[in-house]
Amino acid sequence: MKIPVRIGTRKSVMALAQTEDIASQLRAAASELDPEIVKFETVGDSDQISKLLPHGGKGGAFVAEIRAAMLRGDLHCAMHSLKDMPANEETPGLIVAATLARDPANDSLVLRKGLTLDELKASRGKGYTIGTNAVRRAAYAKRLFPEVNVIHFRGAADTRLRKLDNREKQRLPDGGEVGPADALIMARSGLERVGFADRIVHDFTPDEMLPSAGQGIVAVECPINDWQTRKYLALIDDPKARLCCDAEREVLWVLNGHCNSPMAAYSTINGSEMTLSASVLDQEGGLFIEAKRSGPADRPRELGRAIGLDLLGKGAAAIIEKTRPE
Repeated sequence: MKIPVRIGTRKSVMALAQTEDIASQLRAAASELDPEIVKFETVGDSDQISKLLPHGGKGGAFVAEIRAAMLRGDLHCAMHSLKDMPANEETPGLIVAATLARDPANDSLVLRKGLTLDELKASRGKGYTIGTNAVRRAAYAKRLFPEVNVIHFRGAADTRLRKLDNREKQRLPDGGEVGPADALIMARSGLERVGFADRIVHDFTPDEMLPSAGQGIVAVECPINDWQTRKYLALIDDPKARLCCDAEREVLWVLNGHCNSPMAAYSTINGSEMTLSASVLDQEGGLFIEAKRSGPADRPRELGRAIGLDLLGKGAAAIIEKTRPE
């Protein structure tokens, strides 16, 4: 007799692809399982105009409704992009029971047809625009392309690409419009999952644009007391991704940031050593501090805590407070 496993996820093409991967891995790890994907249209998916802050940031926009369904007992577990999960808070009764092997963590640049990277770089006076919804990407973009306008740009990955190609403007909550965009900054892993990796014209290195904490990692959350589900999810947990998850999210915990503060954290593991880099920027990219350390890979939270304290010692709290919503 098959054992049902109900997995909650968003309706977007990317989220469904990520969740299908979880279901496939569970079937391969335990043939007695019968995963069922339950789709949710979260407030962040249904409202493609507003910034995420009024909905409680990424946590409120993309995570809260699915978490509530788990706590009601409607789901056994749920898929989240780790970068969309708030790291400075815990949800009582839930636990991240699996982290899948990390996909590429870097950000990438996509251009509208007819525009080249050289043209974008030599953009003085041309009025080119880069679209993104992430405050971190926007801040870095302003540092890398000081002559380019950076605009708020919402939508699932395939929706944003369609708007880019069709030269559609982005509607704003006040009824106005911005754009159209000439370029987009998006996660390489997301573009790969929805079949648009061929649109990438440039992959940003971590030195150019440090990734968001947890970027490229799919997390599976479940009720903390559901030991059977936790047992099965442990079969697909990737140890290296788990270590990176713990280190990077510890940085955010120490900084006590929020969805309006541009922050980044990215770790790599080489043998028994982990190297962790993190940064804090203001929204214009003008104020910028960073820290980097290496340490034992099996003590990720300790390394993350040290990096967070390094950033606080360099003035991160003042930058974060400056961007904190009233």
